[in-house]
Amino acid sequence: MADEPLPDSKLTTSKRRWAAEGKFLTGRVGRPETERLPPGQHLVTNWPVLDLGTQPHIEISSWKLEVGGRVETPLSLDWAAFEALEQSQKVSDIHCVTTWSRYDNRWQGVSTRDLLDHAMPKQDADYVMLTSYDGYTTNLPLADFAADDAILATAWEGQPLSRDHGGPMRLVVPHLYFWKSAKWLRRIDLMKSDKAGFWEKNGYHMYGDPWREQRYSDD
Repeated sequence: MADEPLPDSKLTTSKRRWAAEGKFLTGRVGRPETERLPPGQHLVTNWPVLDLGTQPHIEISSWKLEVGGRVETPLSLDWAAFEALEQSQKVSDIHCVTTWSRYDNRWQGVSTRDLLDHAMPKQDADYVMLTSYDGYTTNLPLADFAADDAILATAWEGQPLSRDHGGPMRLVVPHLYFWKSAKWLRRIDLMKSDKAGFWEKNGYHMYGDPWREQRYSDD
């Protein structure tokens, strides 16, 4: 499913064009200690909905999360097993590559570090590929996936995560642009070397640091 072409939508077509044009770039580099809002971003109080044109409907009874690749203990967790893992709460800001940011989001779910404690990454595991139920993929370094504030979220602001925002479970990695925080997550693969995901193949940066405005590929 990860290798199947995803349907184009008005948003995906526009974002490919933005990448080609370098839209939204301000030229600022680095995070000033006194600032909370990354360059080129603006604050919102709502939570905009962005996707690839489809929002998969996933029944809890059939939901499953697979963890594989370069791990000592591959995992296949149904919803009951996932919820039986240690639960965490995190508060973080989120920054979307389309220039909006939202402060102080309250999440509940499973810390990525706690999940990795069960899967036990192998010594040569340095990167992660995420695959969603809609076929979306995105990549990031294992160190960033395992950040202290990263969470596999099932709830936002005290309510179960809604379908349009990636429910029943999505990844949240707050220090990277939000396209790295895959919605409707179904599989996590640990890898020796980096590999581009969907947006990374379509003009977006391989890493995606908001403070360095890594919106688009350097190529």
